Amino acid sequence: MDDMHLSYLLGLLIFLIICSAFFSSAETGLLSLNRYRLRHLSREGNRSAQRAQRLLNTPDRLLGTILVGNNVVNILAASIATVIAVDLWGDAGVVIATTALTIVILIFGEITPKTLAALRPELIAFPASRVILLLMAPLRPVVWLTGTISNGLLRLFGVDTRHHSSDSLSTEELRSVVREAGQELPGNRQDMLLGILDLENVTVNDIMIPRNEVFGIDLNSNLDQIIWQLRTTTHTRLPLYRENINQIMGVIHMRQIARLLTLNKLTHDDLQEACSDPYFVPESTPLSTQLLNFQKHKRRIGIVVDEYGDVEGIVTLEDILEEIVGEFSDHDRRATPEIRQLNDGSYTIDGAAYIRDINKALEWELPSDGPKTLNGLITEILEFIPEGGVCIQVGPYYLETLEIKDNRISRARLWAGD
Repeated sequence: MDDMHLSYLLGLLIFLIICSAFFSSAETGLLSLNRYRLRHLSREGNRSAQRAQRLLNTPDRLLGTILVGNNVVNILAASIATVIAVDLWGDAGVVIATTALTIVILIFGEITPKTLAALRPELIAFPASRVILLLMAPLRPVVWLTGTISNGLLRLFGVDTRHHSSDSLSTEELRSVVREAGQELPGNRQDMLLGILDLENVTVNDIMIPRNEVFGIDLNSNLDQIIWQLRTTTHTRLPLYRENINQIMGVIHMRQIARLLTLNKLTHDDLQEACSDPYFVPESTPLSTQLLNFQKHKRRIGIVVDEYGDVEGIVTLEDILEEIVGEFSDHDRRATPEIRQLNDGSYTIDGAAYIRDINKALEWELPSDGPKTLNGLITEILEFIPEGGVCIQVGPYYLETLEIKDNRISRARLWAGD
């Protein structure tokens, strides 16, 4: 073989190795693309993203085209390398060509381009998508034939080739995506998104203002006392009832009576006329459902009732929104007395503290599917109200009662075990 033919074959061999690298990197790059980012770019009109999405919508044709092209160039490269090696070294050239080409293909045609494509999928996949689309037309007959045979073999093993896995995410998968967003998503926005996802796992009675903390107006009280309550309250909406909260008459908005209150012309009848009908909410309603119900019924406050119709407390739209974005004000009515850390690492906590608030503040996992307060948790476990100091263990946590007042545990000490 003369030098000109040898140079020609060497040039063709190098070109085929470059083609092998192209097909390998194109396959890895296209399959490594973030599908959700790809859809976003496609909707924004990015032509390269639209081409890549078209290819990924038909994965059998995409892989068929790439594999046919890759195998053709690799076989041609092996044949040419063998011809060159035999011409240079005789029969020993077959072994030399096989060994040398295997190393070259692995390094320059497989590992290096695939690693680059996995690290920079858009850099490789977007330009490669144009070439792959051009190759699909001439290679279609071969791709169709090989695809038909391979699909037939898969059906023999019970695989339905017409069924494609969905790219949709479950709630838990979406939660993982949000947590792993890293610097792409600021921490406060991550918390908001996770708060929205958690709404379906939290019910109304987890965040409601309990009955004993509800501030309302008893219509049976004398007018002077009612006026004093209205003028000193910090709330804009108040429930109206007779004798006890179970006899609720409605909800009054301070704006409706502001003028009468200023002119000292307010009467019991005015209060009843100005109040709106009460909006009752089952205590087991998920927050995600209740948020939609507030929007549907144009309400901002609901009266929480149990299965017997007895009032358990109230819930407001603000309460639900605070589960998503955090507290709106520094006088949160549910804010429990300060959690104080002692020198030994334990904490003193008020018995009225909510279990969910304790878990959030200390990153603990005290059981919250039963009683909602620390007092309720301890008394449920003990099955009686202790008269003095009692220590119990709840999973890896230890709870010691410190103060009993008015038939409830008013203060306790908590610490996590080793």
